[in-house]
Amino acid sequence: MNPRKPSIAVYKFSSCDGCQLSLLNMEDELLDLAEAVDIAYFLEATRAARPGPYDIAIVEGSITTEHEVERIKEVRRDAKILIALGTCATSGGVQALRNFADHKVYASKVYEHPEFLHYLPTSTPIAEHVAVDLELWGCPVNKRQVLEIITALLNNRRPNLPQYSVCLECKRSGTVCVLVDKGIPCMGPATQAGCGAICPSNGRGCYGCFGPAKSTNVDSLVHILRNAERMPGETERLFRGISGNAPAFQMAAESFISKEKK
Repeated sequence: MNPRKPSIAVYKFSSCDGCQLSLLNMEDELLDLAEAVDIAYFLEATRAARPGPYDIAIVEGSITTEHEVERIKEVRRDAKILIALGTCATSGGVQALRNFADHKVYASKVYEHPEFLHYLPTSTPIAEHVAVDLELWGCPVNKRQVLEIITALLNNRRPNLPQYSVCLECKRSGTVCVLVDKGIPCMGPATQAGCGAICPSNGRGCYGCFGPAKSTNVDSLVHILRNAERMPGETERLFRGISGNAPAFQMAAESFISKEKK
């Protein structure tokens, strides 16, 4: 008799669906994964859905409404292991820009009738509401890192994920440093590796999509970026970007703003 395959559920909260698409982009790997696990709930892939509880819940997106606050608690109750997938789920994503401004002003600029909206004044990561067992950063996530996490869980081992910054990815690929060579502001020295240094390899600075690197002198990078600014406030906007709600980047931006006011 074959042993029961672990069940997996994939959920979407406030997000662009990019991280779920990264799962679907596994292509051949997804077929092998389907043989090892039971994909019980994944509305991006199929309308068929089986009720929980599930062994693993993968959650994409941030918490931005009262409904999502209650829903993530239900997801947590139905899952033995919960994985926060992508930068929205791990730090609030680009929608967390409203955390540093007047959300009512933003709503009035975008919508003709903002009074019809029902949302929270902040966008927050999953871990601020329920216990999270694993976090995987990225906007979108690296599909091979997703596969590594699931494989590690199935084999009862710790996932083998990079613990260094994007700079090392540049060096390994032979990409010339855009900050040193071209004076282009780049978040690579402070950003967790995982994207393959896509932006620097195309002549653009890193935007910090994969969140803060585990060990980085962010204060030193702020000083360097300020000297490389091509327009006023560029450094602040970089740290207030996609991963801007991450504590390390948030503190760097606040420190930068306070120094500018002196």
